[in-house]
Amino acid sequence: MLFKLSFRNIIRSMKDYAIYFFTLILGVVIFYVFNAIGTQTSMMKLNNSTQEIVKLLVNVLSGVSVVVAGILGYLIIYASRFLIKRRNKEFSIYLTLGMSKRKISLLLFFETLFIGLLSLVAGLALGVVLSQLMSALVANLFEADMSKFQFVFSGEACLKTIAYFGIIYLLVIAFNTIMINKLKIIDLIQANRKSEKVRLKNPVICTIIFFFSVTILGVAYYQVTVNYLKFLSEISMFWQVMGAGVLATFLLYWSFSGLMMKLIVARKKLYYKGLNSFTFRQISSKINTTVASMSVICLMLLFTICTLSSCLSIRETTKKQLKYATPVDAVVSYRHNDNSRWEELDSEEENSPALKAWKEKMAVKYENDSKASIEEIVKANPSLWSNFKEYTSFNTYNLSNKLEDGNLHLNAVVNQKSLQKMSEMTNGHSNGMYMLRIISISDYNKIAKLYHFDQFELNSDQYFILSDFKKMEEIYNISLKEEHKVKINEKTLSPKFDHTKQGYIDPSNTNGNMGVLVVSDEVAKTLVKYENYMLANYKTNKKDQTEQLDKDLRRVITGSEDQAVKLTTPRFYTVQTKNRLIAMSVGIQAIATFLGLYLGIIFLISSAAILSLKELSESSDNREKYMVLRRLGADEKMINRALFRQIAIFFAAPLFLAIIHSIFGLTFAIKILSFIGTDGLVPSVIMTVMFLIAIYGGYFLLTYLSSKRIISERQLSRD
Repeated sequence: MLFKLSFRNIIRSMKDYAIYFFTLILGVVIFYVFNAIGTQTSMMKLNNSTQEIVKLLVNVLSGVSVVVAGILGYLIIYASRFLIKRRNKEFSIYLTLGMSKRKISLLLFFETLFIGLLSLVAGLALGVVLSQLMSALVANLFEADMSKFQFVFSGEACLKTIAYFGIIYLLVIAFNTIMINKLKIIDLIQANRKSEKVRLKNPVICTIIFFFSVTILGVAYYQVTVNYLKFLSEISMFWQVMGAGVLATFLLYWSFSGLMMKLIVARKKLYYKGLNSFTFRQISSKINTTVASMSVICLMLLFTICTLSSCLSIRETTKKQLKYATPVDAVVSYRHNDNSRWEELDSEEENSPALKAWKEKMAVKYENDSKASIEEIVKANPSLWSNFKEYTSFNTYNLSNKLEDGNLHLNAVVNQKSLQKMSEMTNGHSNGMYMLRIISISDYNKIAKLYHFDQFELNSDQYFILSDFKKMEEIYNISLKEEHKVKINEKTLSPKFDHTKQGYIDPSNTNGNMGVLVVSDEVAKTLVKYENYMLANYKTNKKDQTEQLDKDLRRVITGSEDQAVKLTTPRFYTVQTKNRLIAMSVGIQAIATFLGLYLGIIFLISSAAILSLKELSESSDNREKYMVLRRLGADEKMINRALFRQIAIFFAAPLFLAIIHSIFGLTFAIKILSFIGTDGLVPSVIMTVMFLIAIYGGYFLLTYLSSKRIISERQLSRD
């Protein structure tokens, strides 16, 4: 009996369950798609480095899924409360006819079971389909071969989704049981007649609080955009600014809600036009709860916009940088007399036999290295050397062999104005002791030829600075424009250019060259060799072959095929490859992209769903008011227009302030991302707007249609 009744109730009230059902399906889809990434990537041919990154990504997403499940659990319980409230009249009839609360709870149990099963089946079916599109995104990120694409179903993701949502549905059932046990017939009968009184707030107090909150927000905006380095570096300031922003958001909604009603009432033509008086009184009738919900939803939307835009921007920025920063297939380097490594090992256990043996081999650590060069080592392996298409070798230099003052520091290259600028940028955390590398002009031109950079000539008394780190370029340019002279040993050098030249000497996965001093060969001869490099390109471009050559090169140079730096002679060799740099960058891209999408979409769904359910609840509470409007002569067109405006205002209010917050938040993101050379957030912002339109706009439309049905004359006569 109860089973049939619950099934019939679901079929009859399917339209009432539309928002609830839609949210459940979206939650299941998102949960399955992101937890199926591990299965999707396992079907792709990935190298060892990329596989390790994928494992890390899967583990991160699994951890985040616990948080996501908690958010969805709260959202579903919140939605179930609306459904119970929507059926107050129905439950009062059941109780009046003698049905026990236990049977009503059992009835809701069956209904929850039916809806849960339907949402799981529909969500998993749609999730499996959409996960195939995710496979294309994953393949694009990891540059995997999609020619042998197969339809993939993740049993692990499916079981995880069922388990998490099963727990959520059990919590919903428990919540419903508690709610039913608290029901009273008199409260159920009078529930729809209850409404909060419209209380106009003191306009003077509202005005004071409004300007106070605007001031707080202005200070917060200043800290995150102008004083952003201090904001980042000081944890206490970070939390103060964030807390002030949250408080100001709440106060702004509280004060503006009071002022808005007062201002609108004062404008008689607007207030008494059509059903505007009814619309604005409807908005004011729930003012006490609206302020809190608006603040929370606004902050959730802020998180969504900033997260999606920033994370997607990192992907695009990193993608562009890779083409610029990885011009060669392999880089091999070592440091002459690497005393820093010696000091690190000195801190290890003194009684270690391996350490003692190694120290004996390092008795020549302060002597110039006279061993074979990297080029000679590689040439001694014909099978490897025959695969090199082109190569070049170069050295970097120090001022001397002295450990303390042998390096060239920033304060010796720039003037006081530049140092002051750097101090301002780092909030006083820099003392100008950053070490610059030195390279000869002949070595630079060899590199430039291989990288397709511009080549230059230098007189013996000239220098120029090479950098691609934008903030450091600003610092150098202050000194260069004032023709700041640099003293190298006993030689005084003048700048050849009044600005830095963009570039680098060794590849990386970001724009990370903080500064290289390029001097004449004559000056370089007076310096001490610090690092030796060999750059090389392979004859082949096939990924599987280049990966094997990477392994062969590491084995020849370090004695091992893994990525670790290994001691083979009294020198420390490092092998860095294009494939490895790309894999590292792809890892950053993947983690940022998927985390941004996962959390951003979940927060967007949550904010839209909470707002939607609140509006539907109010429409359900105010059905009798709409009946009165019809009796007073208002037609359906006027009523629907008033309803549309009311819902539009509620949906627009948190979004509008969230957009203002996001403008400053994204300005902060641009400043931070500028350190790695971002080209801007425009494409990412456009994509974020598309998500907002699709999900937030979809909820708005669905809310309007559902509310329209709830207050319709036909539905009222049915009920």
